[in-house]
Amino acid sequence: MRTLITLLLVAAATAQAELKTDIEFAKVGDVSLTLDANVPEGAGPFPTIILVHGGGFMRGDKTSYIKPLFEPLTTAGFTWFTINYRLAPAHRWPACAEDVERAIRWVKANAKQYKADPKRVALVGESAGGHLVSYVGVRGAGEISVAAVVPIYAPHDLAFQVKSRNALGPSMTALLGLTELNDAAWKPLEAASATTYLRAGLPPFLLLHGTKDAQVPYEQSVKFQAQMKALGNTCDFITIPDGAHGMGGWDKLLPDYKDQLVAWLRRTLK
Repeated sequence: MRTLITLLLVAAATAQAELKTDIEFAKVGDVSLTLDANVPEGAGPFPTIILVHGGGFMRGDKTSYIKPLFEPLTTAGFTWFTINYRLAPAHRWPACAEDVERAIRWVKANAKQYKADPKRVALVGESAGGHLVSYVGVRGAGEISVAAVVPIYAPHDLAFQVKSRNALGPSMTALLGLTELNDAAWKPLEAASATTYLRAGLPPFLLLHGTKDAQVPYEQSVKFQAQMKALGNTCDFITIPDGAHGMGGWDKLLPDYKDQLVAWLRRTLK
């Protein structure tokens, strides 16, 4: 009976929300950057989420990888946007980060039309998108500041990421144009890392990471949380026991992780 009631509630919430697709939020050169917007029924303004997909900085789009979060955010009654950004190697760093910043400005400027609350905007990203929301979240000020940040299995520290593999890997070569792991490589890796810009007074962060992530070490999030807390910032952490990279199998490992995420967003954006 409870399962049936849950399904009916989900269906009702989804039916009452309107999904608007392929809205251009910026044009950079000849590249049109688009997003999809989920707008709840009601007067609003509603707490607002900007979703940033992963894909190693080279792949993916606004409907891939991050998709498991669409339904729970819709059911919870958030206004949410899922965005495209320019991909490497055609567009090297910091193009992707600048596009996330463009999305924040656009969402705030167009908040009324989408029943969004410009004072209650959270960034949520996974993998490469987790890196981007972390980086933009710690550096953001003024019109690109946000109220909360949720990086999911994110490589906050690109130098640490490279050291853990003892190799640049295709993502760092594509993103930063680095071809050799030499002394000169560390400076751009550090400059593109969220950890380089940590300071007191940052918005609350929530980290999600699986302990058996073979692509981005779990220690990335452990280290980041310790650094954040040492500066007096709020940084909560949901660990997925035996979780791999990607949310695909997480429902079996920690069935309520999405509920925990939604509850945290509700508390933080209340």
